[in-house]
Amino acid sequence: MYHMNQTKTDPVDFEIKEISAKETYTVRHPVLRTGQPIDTCAFVGDDLNTTIHLGIFDANKLFGVATLLKNNNLDFKAPIQYQLRGMSILKSYQKKGLGNQLLAYAETLLVSKQIGFIWCNAREIATNFYKNNGYLISGEPFDIPNIGTHFAMYKWL
Repeated sequence: MYHMNQTKTDPVDFEIKEISAKETYTVRHPVLRTGQPIDTCAFVGDDLNTTIHLGIFDANKLFGVATLLKNNNLDFKAPIQYQLRGMSILKSYQKKGLGNQLLAYAETLLVSKQIGFIWCNAREIATNFYKNNGYLISGEPFDIPNIGTHFAMYKWL
């Protein structure tokens, strides 16, 4: 568990901890699957014992999630890879640096498990967020049906 008070200008006390796959749906749905059925929030691999779901909370309110899935992308040569999936922060909590905190926590957790490589399929609108956190783009953009343009991005930890 991780606790922190964000900033003096916009204080948000938050806590980051592991949660269940189903708990992620309350954030995945409004942020990533707006207007789609709730079952679209279930990702392949969510229930594997190697998958880690993280939640960031304000008091007891879950406002951000990230999933770490052991999944090799053949475009990358790292022997052990984790894919970041479903990274999302509720709109009212965005632009406060909290996504950066959640991502940093996820990366630190992987490093503590001797995992040195992370990648994701980033939505086009999120590429600057990942670039600002040290991720690089690999290859050309691609389309995920009903969701939009994405870029494969990666980072050595």
